[in-house]
Amino acid sequence: MPSVRHQARSSRPRAEVFAYVDDHTNVPDWMFGITSFVARDPSQTSGLGATYDAVMKIGPKSLSSTVQVTEWVENERIVLTSIAGFDVSTGWRFADGDDGQTVLDVNFDYTLPGGLAGRALAAIIEPVVGQAVRQTESALRANVEGAA
Repeated sequence: MPSVRHQARSSRPRAEVFAYVDDHTNVPDWMFGITSFVARDPSQTSGLGATYDAVMKIGPKSLSSTVQVTEWVENERIVLTSIAGFDVSTGWRFADGDDGQTVLDVNFDYTLPGGLAGRALAAIIEPVVGQAVRQTESALRANVEGAA
């Protein structure tokens, strides 16, 4: 399973950064390529077990996935794992840094299908994954710090 890891810092307190990431309505504003991120159950929009239908556009391709929160510790950790569609797992870890900063550790793991379809998809996705994670982190930091 290919993986991309990235670490970033925000000048905002950890609880603020966590709350922003945890609010599913913000996801299309900061996550690279996400055009739709909708809670399947409006009564559970956060926390362990929350489930979302996501659409990600990368180049000419749109990939659909249903993801579920498989780990959630307030102000510490959010892990989303696909349960249908494009096979992806993304994790966000939040820690206190120096001078009230927040340290974000981000990981993005994905599996492509086999055969010709997988190779074609890899040709589109693999060149942009690292850049996408960096752009996601940059947009997230700008949105959180700009909202303060």
